[in-house]
Amino acid sequence: MDVSVSLSPEKRAQILSGAATVFAADGYEGASMARIASVAGVSKGTLYNYFDSKAALFTAYVGETCDRNLGRVFDTAGHDGDPAAVLHDIGKRMLQMLLSGPGLTIYRVVIAEAAKFPDLARGFFDAGPARAIGFMADWLAEETRRGRLSVDDPGFAAEQFFNLCQTRLVLRRKLEMLPDPPEAEIDRVIDAATGMFLRMYGTSW
Repeated sequence: MDVSVSLSPEKRAQILSGAATVFAADGYEGASMARIASVAGVSKGTLYNYFDSKAALFTAYVGETCDRNLGRVFDTAGHDGDPAAVLHDIGKRMLQMLLSGPGLTIYRVVIAEAAKFPDLARGFFDAGPARAIGFMADWLAEETRRGRLSVDDPGFAAEQFFNLCQTRLVLRRKLEMLPDPPEAEIDRVIDAATGMFLRMYGTSW
């Protein structure tokens, strides 16, 4: 029988949910396909019908998490509104994504395993940070074309903006030195990042 006929999106999502729990608790190397199957509530045979290796499962988990979160970050990044307001919205959503449970889990797992499993680290970078930079660079390039911003190197400027948005909160949160920050503190960071960015690249500042 062609196993692809019996594969369902619901079962795949169930497996990915179980995998997320196990990777968060055990890391990548410590996670076993048997434990993932148990936590997901499926047999090992079913698990291998969907993902033929732990690497494939982790890559799918990272890719789908990044797809979902990046969609939320950039779904309002149009060119009709005030650039300052759009930047603030992008920055706030990006910061909230980085500080979220899934965002912190993926980062910690990848950092812990990057030296031993460089392909996983590259996969994470391509699925998450590189795509975010690409989306942001495209938005900055279009705003520049319309004369609303003045950005010579959109890719470089995109990385600058994302790093400005991480000031004070992200590294400390990754190191468990801070609890989840209140929304007012997130807004304060993003307001400062947006203002600094526009003083560098804005046309009316």
